Amino acid sequence: MPKKRVVIAGMGFGGLRAARALAGSDVELIMIDRNNYHLFQPLLYQVATAGLEQEEIAYPLRGLVRRWHNASFLLAEICGVNFADKCVQTDAGPVQYDYLVVAAGSRTNFFGMESVVAHAFDLKRLDQAEDLRNHILLMFERASHEPDAKLRSALLTFVVVGGGPTGVEFSGALRELIVYVLSQDHPDIAVSDTRIILMEATDSLLTAMPDDLRRYAYDKLRSMGVEVMLESRVVGATAASVELYGGTEIASHTLLWSAGVSAAELAGYLRDVESGAGGRIMVQPDLTIHDHPEVFVVGDMACCTKDGVPLPMMAPVAIQQGEYAARAIMAREQGRSLPAFHYLDKGAMATIGKSSAVATAAGFKFRGFIAWVAWLLLHLYYLIGFRNRLIVMMNWTYAYWFQERQVRLITAIKRRAVSVVLDRNEP
Repeated sequence: MPKKRVVIAGMGFGGLRAARALAGSDVELIMIDRNNYHLFQPLLYQVATAGLEQEEIAYPLRGLVRRWHNASFLLAEICGVNFADKCVQTDAGPVQYDYLVVAAGSRTNFFGMESVVAHAFDLKRLDQAEDLRNHILLMFERASHEPDAKLRSALLTFVVVGGGPTGVEFSGALRELIVYVLSQDHPDIAVSDTRIILMEATDSLLTAMPDDLRRYAYDKLRSMGVEVMLESRVVGATAASVELYGGTEIASHTLLWSAGVSAAELAGYLRDVESGAGGRIMVQPDLTIHDHPEVFVVGDMACCTKDGVPLPMMAPVAIQQGEYAARAIMAREQGRSLPAFHYLDKGAMATIGKSSAVATAAGFKFRGFIAWVAWLLLHLYYLIGFRNRLIVMMNWTYAYWFQERQVRLITAIKRRAVSVVLDRNEP
C-alpha cells in the first residue's frame, strides 16, 4: 500500500514543527517554500541594527531534509490549492497530497495606506532587514557631511510605528547602536543630534503584557532617550516625512512599520473558504477547513479562537498548532482521533536593551536583568542549528562586554537611500 503524502506549504515556525513531528514516520513528506531556509523572524531586528549577520538566524531546509529519510523539499511559489483534486498549484508544477498543512505565515498590514507601503521599511524577510541596516548606516554617512541643518536632522530622525515587541526591541537596539557605535564612528554626530520616535496608536506599549511591565518598558525606553508617542496614528508618508492624524508632520527619511500583520498572500488564493479578520482562514476546532478534513491551517494564517477571541499571530501559537496538526494526521492514520486543539499560553517576553527585558511565564512576571537572561536563553534554544546558536551567543557576549557591533557593512546602496541627497533641490 503506497504511503500517504503530507504536503507542508510554508516552512516557518508552524510548518517546521509539523515537519519535525512527521520526520521518520510512515508518510511521504513534501515541504514547499519560496525560500530554501527557515528564518528565525524574532531576531530580524538584530540584523537590521547590525547586531547579527543574516545567515546566523536562518538555516537551510535541505540541511534538515537530508536527515529525514521520508522527506523532500521543493523550492517553489504556491499560487493556489485545488481542494477537489487535492492538489497544490505551484510555479514548479502541481503537487498532489493526501494531507495538506498550510503554514504560509503572515505579511505586514499597512491598512491600505499606499504611501506608507511605498516609503516604509518592514521586517518580515532577510533582505528587508539587510535593506534597513544599509539604510540606517547610509543616513549617518549622508548626515556626516550634510551642511543643511534641517536635512541633517531629518536624516538622523528614525520613526518606528507599532508598540509591540518588534517596535520596542528595534527601538532599544537602534538606540544602543547609535549611542555605543555610530556616534563613535561619526565623531561629528552627537547622540543628541539623533531622534528615535516610537509611535503607538493605543494608550500603552506591549498591550499583551501586564500593566506594570508595560509601564516598565515605557519608562526604560524613555530613560534610554527614545521618544515614545502614545495614541498617535500615522496616516501617510513621503520619502522625507511621516504624516500623523491631525496634520502633524515629522521630517524623517526612515520609517519602520511594525503596527500590524495580516495573513500571507496565499490565503487570498484559497477559494470557497471562510476568512476572518486580517484575511486569516477560519478553522475548525481541530485546525481543519470546513468540508476539507484533510487540510490543516496553522500559525498566522489560521483564525482559531479561545474563549471567543482569536489567538495571537505569534510563534508560540504556530509551534503548538504545527505539532498538533502532525499528531492529528498520525492519529487518523492509526484510526484514532484527537481532542480539539487547545493553546497553552506559556507567556510572552520582549527585550528593551542591554540587560533589560520584560517577561511573563506561568503566572509570574519578570523584568530587568533576569528577564533579559531568560530572553537570551529562550531565543538561543529555538534557533535552528548548533553553529547558529554558538555564533549568536558569541556575538551577544562580545557586544555585552565591548559595546561593539561588527556587522556595520553597507552591502548595497538602494535607490531609496541615494534619493535623499536630491531633496534639497526640490521646491
